[in-house]
Amino acid sequence: MDTNEWSLPETELFDRIRAALDAGEDAVLATVVDVEGSAYRRPGARMLIRPDGGAGSITAGCLEDEVRDLARDVLAADEARVETWDLTGDDDVWGMGVGCNGVITVLLEPLTDDYEPVVDARSRGTPVVVASVIGGDLPAATRGHLTDGAFEGDLPEWVADAVRGDAQRSLADGGTDVVTLRRETAGDGTIEVELFLEAVRPPPEAVVFGGGHDVRPVVELAKLVDFRVTVVTFRGGQVGDARAAGADEVISASPRDVADLREWDDDTYAVVMTHNFVDDRLTLDALLETPVPYIGMMGPRKRFAEMREAFAEEGRRFTDDELDRIYTPIGLDLGGDSPYRIAYSVVGELLAVANGRDAGHLVDREGPIHERLEADVS
Repeated sequence: MDTNEWSLPETELFDRIRAALDAGEDAVLATVVDVEGSAYRRPGARMLIRPDGGAGSITAGCLEDEVRDLARDVLAADEARVETWDLTGDDDVWGMGVGCNGVITVLLEPLTDDYEPVVDARSRGTPVVVASVIGGDLPAATRGHLTDGAFEGDLPEWVADAVRGDAQRSLADGGTDVVTLRRETAGDGTIEVELFLEAVRPPPEAVVFGGGHDVRPVVELAKLVDFRVTVVTFRGGQVGDARAAGADEVISASPRDVADLREWDDDTYAVVMTHNFVDDRLTLDALLETPVPYIGMMGPRKRFAEMREAFAEEGRRFTDDELDRIYTPIGLDLGGDSPYRIAYSVVGELLAVANGRDAGHLVDREGPIHERLEADVS
């Protein structure tokens, strides 16, 4: 697998999964379902394996070859399996310098039509919780899907009912969980089922306002880190750079139309870089009427101070809550003023806000760098 296939954005990986389903290809889906200790990827990381290659990644390269070998057995047997690798040993070559020194559990399953509801939900922008059996007395990869409060799929009714609350919590926080259920049966027997719960959400959206050449690197980098990107140009601004960079949508509009361009929500992040004082001002005013949590504006503090003065002269003053949503000067303090350095700064800030992080140095962070959720429900 080359580097481009290994580092695919999640959206492109789902596109590959959809293509494999549509074509009826023989393929295996490998999903990290549990991690103890440190690992490069966290639960929910996916890899698609076909006889002629693979796409996506589940580690920094520690296990991909082994997983591909196992995928051949899974396809041959047409049966899902769960494998665990302990990479913590001091004398284990896997633990040396490649970011893999934890215990990693992976679900490998033949890709079948029962995964279509997951792909469909993500493509239409609907969050879904996937509940997959990874242990116990039911076959591995027996699955149910929770959307809009309803469970569908092949899970027994008692399992779906018992795990509904945990699934709804995963849907709310966007995380993963491992839940163990036990049920007494006639004759003093017990059925045990271990489930992996994963919230699969559509990608966050970035709306970039501007038509200059500096839009292109912002779009390119935002796409690489899995934002869905819309570019809005004003006054006949150029669209070629935005389309070439892979923008999902390019719209030509007036600043006064901003509020009506789409249904704005709290998972949409706005980047205002028109370099036109009047356009920026009108765009900012319109965006503050929406629930977007982030409005990044290109330009120095002095420019924003002048903008606030202009608003004040018209009797418009910003509340503290509004000011908390405005990020100007836009971006993280990374240094450099070339187009791509600026774009890295902007997209880095987008990621930090979207993920609820402060964008500090990891060396200064106490505890693990990834949140770890565990549950055992009996």
